[in-house]
Amino acid sequence: MPISNYLNTSPSLDNRVYLHPSCQVIGDVKLGDDSSVWCNTVLRGDVNRIEIGRCSNVQDLTMCHVSHKTADKPDGSPLIIGDYVTVGHSVILHGCRIGNDCLIGMGSIIMDDVVIPDFVMIGAGSLISPGKTLESGMLYMGRPAKLVRALTEDEMKYLRYSAEHYVRNKDNYLKGSAK
Repeated sequence: MPISNYLNTSPSLDNRVYLHPSCQVIGDVKLGDDSSVWCNTVLRGDVNRIEIGRCSNVQDLTMCHVSHKTADKPDGSPLIIGDYVTVGHSVILHGCRIGNDCLIGMGSIIMDDVVIPDFVMIGAGSLISPGKTLESGMLYMGRPAKLVRALTEDEMKYLRYSAEHYVRNKDNYLKGSAK
């Protein structure tokens, strides 16, 4: 398994989690029920914690890290990802908070202390600068990312569909590896 301890911390996996053999899950990382971590992804919870909610997926080549605790910032910047979140290919997530039912587009970068509330879509290749707080129900795009518009009803439904699709996909992988 692609799991490593760091000092006195060990990854924690809830039920039916799928970790691709090429990913790395290190240290203080908690993965919720039915979550999945895909090819060559790194979750490095060494100097702070990473929490990923249920039915969320972190796709290929994504890098997830955190910022350490300091006297000025006693909690540092953990990485917290909610339920039913899709994190696209080659994303960088660093010490941010992502709510439920969100989609982070391929190649995006989300920096320290960003707060993304529930029901947000981040367009591919976007950059969210440190400390930004976004608005729920919106589409953001660009470098730096800007508010584009409110999500349509179909887009709001797609956020959940995308995450549920990856739950089905990881179940297929789990069935295949059980043979």
